[in-house]
Amino acid sequence: MSAPAPSPLAIVDAEPLPRQEEVLTDAALAFVAELHRRFTPRRDGLLARRAERRAEIARTSTLDFLPETAAIRADDSWRVAPAPAALNDRRVEITGPTDRKMTINALNSGARVWLADFEDASAPTWENVVLGQLNLIDAYTRNIDFTDAGSGKSYALKADEELATVVMRPRGWHLDERHLRLDGTPVPGALVDFGLYFFHNAQRLIDLGKGPYFYLPKTESHLEARLWNEVFVFAQEYCGIPQGTVRATVLIETITAAYEMEEILYELRDHASGLNAGRWDYLFSIVKNFRDGGEKFVLPDRNAVTMTAPFMRAYTELLVRTCHKRGAHAIGGMAAFIPSRRDAEVNKVAFEKVRADKDREAGDGFDGSWVAHPDLVPIAMESFDKVLGDKPHQKDRLREDVDVKAADLIAIDSLDAKPTYAGLVNAVQVGIRYIEAWLRGLGAVAIFNLMEDAATAEISRSQIWQWINAGVVLDNGERVTAELAREVAAEELAAIRAETGEEAFASGNWQQAHDLLLTVSLDDDYADFLTLPAYEQLKG
Repeated sequence: MSAPAPSPLAIVDAEPLPRQEEVLTDAALAFVAELHRRFTPRRDGLLARRAERRAEIARTSTLDFLPETAAIRADDSWRVAPAPAALNDRRVEITGPTDRKMTINALNSGARVWLADFEDASAPTWENVVLGQLNLIDAYTRNIDFTDAGSGKSYALKADEELATVVMRPRGWHLDERHLRLDGTPVPGALVDFGLYFFHNAQRLIDLGKGPYFYLPKTESHLEARLWNEVFVFAQEYCGIPQGTVRATVLIETITAAYEMEEILYELRDHASGLNAGRWDYLFSIVKNFRDGGEKFVLPDRNAVTMTAPFMRAYTELLVRTCHKRGAHAIGGMAAFIPSRRDAEVNKVAFEKVRADKDREAGDGFDGSWVAHPDLVPIAMESFDKVLGDKPHQKDRLREDVDVKAADLIAIDSLDAKPTYAGLVNAVQVGIRYIEAWLRGLGAVAIFNLMEDAATAEISRSQIWQWINAGVVLDNGERVTAELAREVAAEELAAIRAETGEEAFASGNWQQAHDLLLTVSLDDDYADFLTLPAYEQLKG
């Protein structure tokens, strides 16, 4: 008797979407199901390991480079695979979600790379998950255009040779996709995003002279990178794609990953193309892991923690040195400014800050950097053009002058800045306004002339939690308490009501966002990720 056929994936509680059958084909879902069967148990074990490691940090209040992987770090002979032509020059990368308008604008932006984001810049509604995949398929087949219903403006792709190379970012390992289940168990969002994209586009991208390229978010250890590498090997074999076609850039945006940069590149060496320095998630990770470590780990206002802070310099310089030692690209952080159409003076000041930031990164040896808006592409391009000239990168700058010790990466108290009342207010403002938009299905949100995503909401709520639990006294003499946070949140909600008007306020998710921010900021039991309880409230 033959074995029964594998259980098909079930689509659960999802309204049918236009053209979804082009994405959710039987063959594509069978591939995702196989990824789930093979790799989700390992994912589950690695998530449990995260909790164990966090408990150890709570006990010791320290981190160190791993003694068991010292031989990998000491071995100077290994390198990552050479960069494919389409990823050799990455001097400016633009980030953003995969809605139809953004897809066209990002590809047309003049940036060398577009980070097509299914993670922090995208709220994972079923519509965003499925139609985002469809938009990328349409872009690669040049079957995409868009007309703005409000302005009547039309958008279309430029010539192929002018388009950015796509590096797609799936969701992190911790997030599940509730709408796709196998035998009642949800499939990890990472495997859904990766699987659908790879299955539909890997060969198509090869035919276009590019390939399936990925950004891997929220990685916390080299063992998690090893799991991704095994996913890549299996996926290439399953779909008949040559081994080594995939390329992955890992975001070093957790404090634990910062101690395993070389090991992460080693695990992915046949598929690795670089590392990226992600500021807000990195700070969020420091707070999360050292939240009970006392005053020495208290971060000041998030906007006071620039990349010139000593512990941030240690992190970024170690990243450049590590990447170049192993032949990988080092990609810098985000310029999140959104130009104002009304205030030229605001733009002037912000553009100068962006230019100084990108000049510093290029001067430090980074091979490229991120921007959030097309208007910033020329500014970042100029900074890197000055340093690179006609060279595609500067991997020959080995930065052997850099000598970062384990303690340097967590020397938070080396920063001469303290939490302020204005910083508390800003954290509450950004938290409420971002969560409200996220609950409406928007993951990338312009707030106070900055493009905010889930990472900025995470650092905002984490700082409120940390300041309360550390008994921080602000610059105005007030101690941060749960009651003070509630007062500031109530004032912000009233200000939003006055700003939007009663009708718009009532039709939004403002009270829900306010309540959720306070829940994750005030609960004794710190939620590992804001997006986990938020996903339970996300419609669609």
